Amino acid sequence: MTDFASALAALPLIAILRGIRPDEVEAAGDALVEAGFTLIEVPLNSPDPLASIERLARRVGERAIVGAGTVLTPAQVAQVQEAGGAMIVSPNTDVAVIAESAARGMVSLPGYFTPSEAFAALAAGASGLKLFPAEAATPAVVKAQRAVLPRETPLFAVGGIGPDNMAPWLTAGANGFGLGSALYKAGATTREIAANAHAFARSWAALQGEA
Repeated sequence: MTDFASALAALPLIAILRGIRPDEVEAAGDALVEAGFTLIEVPLNSPDPLASIERLARRVGERAIVGAGTVLTPAQVAQVQEAGGAMIVSPNTDVAVIAESAARGMVSLPGYFTPSEAFAALAAGASGLKLFPAEAATPAVVKAQRAVLPRETPLFAVGGIGPDNMAPWLTAGANGFGLGSALYKAGATTREIAANAHAFARSWAALQGEA
């Protein structure tokens, strides 16, 4: 399994596979990894998510960090790790979930919206921060928060992100993105997933060329 720092260096885009089924997840994982993705989450409000995580970790776990999203309790953290997951993503700042993830050596990416939530998450052991929902914020918010947040803390903007609107967030200080419906919608074909994944990867590469 790749480590978090290496995954970020390769492509700091989190593929969010909300609604995917276990019988679809291996082909989706192959398509994502082939496009360069190294961070993949299956939200726990998907059909039989632990089975999907187990299959995905077995399929691509040597090439990508596989984990769960919408993780709300410490018990779920344990279940995800038992299924082979190594990353815990949440929509909220729950210090018990963060601490459990950190204690288990897992990547912890909690959702936050305010500086108070951000610092509480970091104190509990978060690996990075997920600004959510980004649609309700602006790049100016990220720029202001970056003035006080630790420079080394990875910050992901999540919500409403597409291949064409990443640049302002990066300029403001975001390090990466969580990609939802613009990358994957329930029922999408492998070809559609691959096309979307390559579009995001191309956009990211172009932005790095401009930096």
